[in-house]
Amino acid sequence: MSTAARERAVRAGAAGAEESEPGSVGAAGAEERDPASAGATVVEGRESASAGAAGAEGRTGTDGERAAEYRRRGWWREATFLDDLHRQAREHPRRLAIAGRRVAESRTDTLDYAELDRLTDRFALALLELGVQRGDFVAVQLPNRWEMVPLIFASIRVGAVIIPISPVCTEVELRHRLGLTEARVCITLPEWSGTPLAEIATRLKDELPSLRHVLVVDGPLPEGARPFHEHFVAEEREEREGAAARLEGLALGADDPFVVLFTSGTTGLSKGVLHSQNTVHSAVRGYVDAFGAGKDEGGDGDRAGDGVGWVAAVSTPLVHYSGFAQGVLAGVMLGGTVAFQDVRRNEALLDLVERYGATLLYGPPATLADVAASQRAERRETSTLRHVVIGSAPVLQELADEVHETLGARAHSLWGMSENGPVTTTRPEDPEGWSARSNGRAIDAMETRIETSEAYGPPSAEASVGRLKVRGASLALGYHRRPEAFAAELDEDGWFDTGDLARDDGRGGIRIIGRARDAVLRDGRVAPMTELEAVIGSHPRAEEAALVGLEAAGGTGDVIVAVVVPRGGRGPTLEEIRARVTDAGHDDRFLPDRLELVPALPKTLTGKVRKAELRERYATTTPAP
Repeated sequence: MSTAARERAVRAGAAGAEESEPGSVGAAGAEERDPASAGATVVEGRESASAGAAGAEGRTGTDGERAAEYRRRGWWREATFLDDLHRQAREHPRRLAIAGRRVAESRTDTLDYAELDRLTDRFALALLELGVQRGDFVAVQLPNRWEMVPLIFASIRVGAVIIPISPVCTEVELRHRLGLTEARVCITLPEWSGTPLAEIATRLKDELPSLRHVLVVDGPLPEGARPFHEHFVAEEREEREGAAARLEGLALGADDPFVVLFTSGTTGLSKGVLHSQNTVHSAVRGYVDAFGAGKDEGGDGDRAGDGVGWVAAVSTPLVHYSGFAQGVLAGVMLGGTVAFQDVRRNEALLDLVERYGATLLYGPPATLADVAASQRAERRETSTLRHVVIGSAPVLQELADEVHETLGARAHSLWGMSENGPVTTTRPEDPEGWSARSNGRAIDAMETRIETSEAYGPPSAEASVGRLKVRGASLALGYHRRPEAFAAELDEDGWFDTGDLARDDGRGGIRIIGRARDAVLRDGRVAPMTELEAVIGSHPRAEEAALVGLEAAGGTGDVIVAVVVPRGGRGPTLEEIRARVTDAGHDDRFLPDRLELVPALPKTLTGKVRKAELRERYATTTPAP
């Protein structure tokens, strides 16, 4: 990364958006927290209760002072995730690090810390033999498989930047991502859901001069590709004489760029969010501390837990921030275990929870609803489960209740973005049912601010809605080769505009209302689009739902259109979804005016609904509401 980009990161408070997926007490710990210097959610210049300890210093200090403060508090450190792996391999060599379920093969691949450490060196040497040099980019297009994990650490080991890419990535997007990063290596599958991934990647190798090697994990090889396991796994390169010397001095430092995570690309081609290990560490540290991990640890900012009690079952892809960082990196940092599966079979997640004694389960609302239903149908042992963390959409009270009743664990709501990872989350100490009313308070390394304006309705002491801005230690370094786009989202004090609308939850946290560009106003109030979508999508005859606002005939206001994917054939009627919205306690002014039933919603690669496409599709003359 350029010096300018590094300086930009510090100016930003090296404070960024899974793609609104997408921790609390932080490194200093609750006992050391100084309320006078704690961060706050700010609404129209009024400070509400504390919401993270990125703090007043972050607002007023110089760039150097901010960086020093981040290090003092342990949000940034000199150690890296690779150092964490080495330490776990020394101290707990036989402890289980990862368990990757291969659903179709009915088998689970496992690695303990000694094996993961050894394979990291083996994979690193394999990268060197492909000509990968320090500063090169390595693309990995895999589902949740064990190979992904040593590839992450091997890239750090040789000083390369890893680019996690989803197997559902289109050819257009893959060309864009490989070209933008000038990736030297692409590791992929033969095919995924009928798409010939290896053929596409090999074809792109002929188009992109920087792409030298395509390696295929399992299955047939197109001409020009190489077998992954033969090159990376079969030969014990780490046992060769001089192997350690070849790797000496190559590893990335804590402040070097180490991963590019691409955004959803709802308005065009995706942007590559560039993170250092420190920006990710601050987010991961805050996330695990929110749920009580490492409370008895000693030491300074380089501390890490012994992993006892941290076993995470992760339903989200390892190529997304949540799976990559909150799953894999958090587990290695703590010396815990992360369990995952290669395809989406929500009912099978309970098998992972039962088999490995998971203490934390992470996923979106639809996944957790399926898990709860599966537990009702066939009970599994879940007594070890303490936290169910739900991201990417609002948590309804009925889901929170169902999770607690069936799994015996409390549901938590989390909000974050690729540019910063997890920013806010509800806590174990919050009131019962709080996850259904709030997205939580900021983790200690971050702070939030809600900037209201007349565009989103008149100010209200109870429910002022405004643009959500964030700042703190986990903000990304920037957008790779798009510095102007990243700079456009930052103000001079390092506040990053998330593009989301939010309101104060009354306890120092936030409640997400929806995307600013999708805002619909009724009688001067912003419709809570994300909450309404969650309510409608939870109808027994609805698979999922999206809401869009269309201008009514004569420009007399916005019409709310509910676009619903039916569950099992016959979908709900307009009257039924209106009744459901009313029963959920929402204002009648936000009732949908029109219903469209569709077989599927248009989505980005990360599962975000393309609302612009829906608005264009249904922008016909519509009566006024």
